[in-house]
Amino acid sequence: MRAMEVGLPSPRRDACLDYQVHPKSPFGGRLRSRHFLRASCAAFHWAVALIAFSVPAFAVDGIVLNGTTKKPQPGVAINLVQPTAKGMQQLGKTTSGADGKFVIDKEIPPGPGLLQATYQGATYNQILTPVSPKSGVELTVYEATNKAGSVRATEHMILLEPDATAMRVTEMFIMKNDTSLTFNDPVKGSVQYYLPPTAKDAKAVITAPGGMPITRPAVKTAKAGIYKVDYPVKPGETRIDINYTTPAAEKFAGKVVPSDSATHIVTPPTVTITGDGIEPVGQEPQTQAHLYNVTGLDYNVLVEGFGSMRGPAEGAQQEEEDTGAPKVEVAAARIYTRVGWVLGLAFAILALGGAMLYRRGAA
Repeated sequence: MRAMEVGLPSPRRDACLDYQVHPKSPFGGRLRSRHFLRASCAAFHWAVALIAFSVPAFAVDGIVLNGTTKKPQPGVAINLVQPTAKGMQQLGKTTSGADGKFVIDKEIPPGPGLLQATYQGATYNQILTPVSPKSGVELTVYEATNKAGSVRATEHMILLEPDATAMRVTEMFIMKNDTSLTFNDPVKGSVQYYLPPTAKDAKAVITAPGGMPITRPAVKTAKAGIYKVDYPVKPGETRIDINYTTPAAEKFAGKVVPSDSATHIVTPPTVTITGDGIEPVGQEPQTQAHLYNVTGLDYNVLVEGFGSMRGPAEGAQQEEEDTGAPKVEVAAARIYTRVGWVLGLAFAILALGGAMLYRRGAA
């Protein structure tokens, strides 16, 4: 009996084409139409391809590690999301197993993705770029504490940017957490600050270690005019920017909530302030910004001149966002365009402060 009649595949031809029906089979004898056979084989190959493509090609898997205990952490809720014009789109979710491992069988569409691990009231983010490995991802979480002293403010600056229509205020805190615990105090918040009665559009922008800038609204406390940022401070350095505006005026008054760090006021080169509760320090050499120490818990100053520390690109971006058209807010651009002068001002404050102490000691 020939190989073709018993259905044995020929080594020189497509195996699919060689599986022809035996003459004595109940299907009615050998398939006589080669066109029908080729069409059937083509359909078979397409079916295999569709099955293959229906399986996610870029599933995300990894392990959740507890940075406090140094062990795998089970029971952590994990979300895979992606920023879109309509906000964060959830792609998939799961929970880490007893061994801390997780798998999300979802493909990430073109663009970056974001893994979010939620543990003890804090969310830990890890960005997945298109070239990032999608297998063996390590997510680190930490035990939480509300004990004071685990977090300290290493820098506190208030930037005043007046123009003819409004005073734009940015109050910046640099929070340092040198422990292996996440500080989380929903009652008192991570930091407290003052808002004048005329403040508008107040919001906090938090940039956690290795994370994306996150916006939070102003949250009132029991004290009049005092607000808080209810956001966990993870190990490492966290930057918190409080942004708001007040109507244009010749005078500006504010208060300082006591913290570990001294408070400094910064104005653009074309703006100066005089009044109670401040003392001039000097000008930062690179930006020529004016620096002032806040000597008490409140200040009341006379503001002269107009100016801004923002670059042209940032100003153009702000104008585009004010058109009302739906856009994705690129908060990172606003934050990181200031990194240069923020660092410069921080070093200048330290240098000028040291010089003043030296002069006082010599005197």
